[in-house]
Amino acid sequence: MIPPDLAFRMPDGARLPVRAWLPPVGSKLQGVILALHGYTDSRDAWELAAPVFAQAGYAFYAPDQRGFGATASRGVWPGTTRLVDDGAAMLTQLQARYPGQRRIVMGESMGGAVAALLAARPDEAADATVLLAPAVWGWDQLNPVLAATLRITDTVAPRWAPDPARAGGHILASDNIAALLRFGRDPLTIRAPTVSMTKGLVDLMTEAQAAMPRLHGAVLIAAGRRDQIVPPSATAVAWARLPPDVRRAFYPHGYHLLLRDTDSALVLADILAWLHDPEAWLPSGADAAAAGWQASTPWDAGLDPLAPAAHWDGAWQEPVWPY
Repeated sequence: MIPPDLAFRMPDGARLPVRAWLPPVGSKLQGVILALHGYTDSRDAWELAAPVFAQAGYAFYAPDQRGFGATASRGVWPGTTRLVDDGAAMLTQLQARYPGQRRIVMGESMGGAVAALLAARPDEAADATVLLAPAVWGWDQLNPVLAATLRITDTVAPRWAPDPARAGGHILASDNIAALLRFGRDPLTIRAPTVSMTKGLVDLMTEAQAAMPRLHGAVLIAAGRRDQIVPPSATAVAWARLPPDVRRAFYPHGYHLLLRDTDSALVLADILAWLHDPEAWLPSGADAAAAGWQASTPWDAGLDPLAPAAHWDGAWQEPVWPY
């Protein structure tokens, strides 16, 4: 485990450990990034991508979100409001540390859901928000049997932690096997989250789904064709609700962990280009691909959200738990 560089102190006294990557000494600062990790992950989620942003002139801060990583409440779901409040507090602290600098929130999966809800707060939204495969698989998109099972289990056995080998263990989050092994072996990773945490995650995803029409500031949202974590039906609903000025990016070879995939260089280059000029076309053409993707038959806004999601390559298997 790599020790944190510092910690954010929240208004209630909680401390959130942080890893920081800073631009080279003497270089011009382009902005400050608050990076929010995904479910069961930690501050280490960004160790591949963060140096790229730092080299490009961005001060990059990646905290352990409350209930994850090395926080004192590790393994306890903090609630949606608390997660978003924490994000707002961290953004305020970064603004005080870097007055006048552009503030950017970047969220992956669960962190993308938190970032979306933060962007939906007009007085607290960052100047720019990057949503990487945001977790938007809400209750309305869950298989009804799975939803009922999760609610019942949360009532009778909220602290039960299902065996990860049976809870979606067959799902591939990235094609970068080395990165997946690093994630699995990292002591900060929560390997067996409780039912209560998973139920809380679905609550968060549901709120993030509903917040899609209310995003403020410049927003870039990205999805991968090979994402086996968030079903296409849930992402379709989220994309259909987005404001028209949100920049969409679609990666034909992208999995869920877009910044850890073997094609991550394409995504990184697109994000940096968009941060430099939000009006320009993305270098990879992912925004043009997104237009075609959303216009295709599977992305019909009338898609029944309760219908079983079909993986884009015909090999989708609905996981037991929404990781």
